[in-house]
Amino acid sequence: MVKVVLLLLGLLNFVFANEYAAAQGAFDSHTLTTSWVGIVSFIIFLVGYYFIATEEKYHINKAKPALFVGTFLFMLIGFYFSINGLNPEPIHEEISHLILEIAEIFFFLFVAMTYIETLIERNVFEVMKYNLISKGASYKKLFWLTGTLAFFISPVADNLTTALILSTVLITIDREKTSFLVPGAINIVVAANAGGAWSPFGDITTLMAWTAQKAEFLEFLFLFPASFLGWWLTAFLLSRYVPEGKPHFDAATMPKPKLKDGAKVVIWLGVATIAFAVLGHQFFHIPAMWGMMFGLSLLKLYAYWMKKKPNQTTFDIYASMRHIENDTLLFFFGILAAVGALHFLGFLNYITKLYEIIGNTAGNISVGFLSAIVDNVPVMSAILKANPSMDLAQWLLVTLTAGIGGSLISFGSAAGVGVMGRMKGIYTFNSHMKYAWTILAGYILSLIIWYFQFEVFGLYLHK
Repeated sequence: MVKVVLLLLGLLNFVFANEYAAAQGAFDSHTLTTSWVGIVSFIIFLVGYYFIATEEKYHINKAKPALFVGTFLFMLIGFYFSINGLNPEPIHEEISHLILEIAEIFFFLFVAMTYIETLIERNVFEVMKYNLISKGASYKKLFWLTGTLAFFISPVADNLTTALILSTVLITIDREKTSFLVPGAINIVVAANAGGAWSPFGDITTLMAWTAQKAEFLEFLFLFPASFLGWWLTAFLLSRYVPEGKPHFDAATMPKPKLKDGAKVVIWLGVATIAFAVLGHQFFHIPAMWGMMFGLSLLKLYAYWMKKKPNQTTFDIYASMRHIENDTLLFFFGILAAVGALHFLGFLNYITKLYEIIGNTAGNISVGFLSAIVDNVPVMSAILKANPSMDLAQWLLVTLTAGIGGSLISFGSAAGVGVMGRMKGIYTFNSHMKYAWTILAGYILSLIIWYFQFEVFGLYLHK
């Protein structure tokens, strides 16, 4: 036993000595990918990703492996820097930047979920459900209605908020019929991501490309045909699996619900909050989550004001917060931290090498598939930092693929993760992958539309 321990210590000493000789007290992300910390980190990421994808098989919530991997990788990197005598300042800078990125999404989601839970408590979705099914809307009509709303709301409200609201509508209509809920959830995710791809406000990656001045505001609108037709094909194929018939409705056993006091004000406060987030980011250059937090403060003030009015049934904001899907928030923290670690180790640098090897068009198409596996924000960030030589058509292509490519996997986009949290146990990795071929068909059609519109006919604003 002692000999085994001594052998292991000798092996570790040999590895660490070689690492120290290679490092020479300097930091280079390109060398970290082939170092022991890079290799081990990548293996841990793959193992964690496997458990995230097989959540249903092992009955382990996806937030657990994501949070473990995301936090452990940076601790491992810190250990590597310590034993090699490297300056830890790059780690500090990377984590500080990552905390800001995570906080923007974390608090954005936190406020959006709080508003949704408050709307649920005020009976808004119950009234919406009653109005829809009492008029005899079929499952197929509801499928197309929620998808269409997702596509046209997300360019203004952003894809994440849109997906959260409409998935809540979906599960309020029918909580049991998975043959309706699963295609409907996929339809909402795809529509929200596709709708967000043709507007600078609709998706973070589109916003990043816009602020980097890769295209003007109006030029993004030329992605509408590719976004719309790609989503429409996916929706059409999915609609074939939506069951016939209508949700059960019996006027005798289902009395018409009423909105509670202040429900309409909460709705308008929610709309205003989204406007604060979008316009604040655009004109005041403050993070979108800042406008969301301001909107949350207004909601809290309104709840306080209601308490002072006689004969008013108020609501408790903290009660709404207790119903928030914390697993979804922790999953975001973990997966973004894990991807940030891979970025720090230099693995995302290989993305830009694609352009040198296979060219701009093939490289941009590959980005769509990559963004389904790795979060599209650091992928787009890596591309913008590398700044490959591309014309306007190619920058619009990578904006399109990074935006809609995340739909290929359930947790490949913020919208997908949000819906997984809202429809826990119904919309899962496995249920999504069962219909993934319909999303791939829509993705391919979007690429074909882009090619003919931009490369063959040149139907866009030339720079």
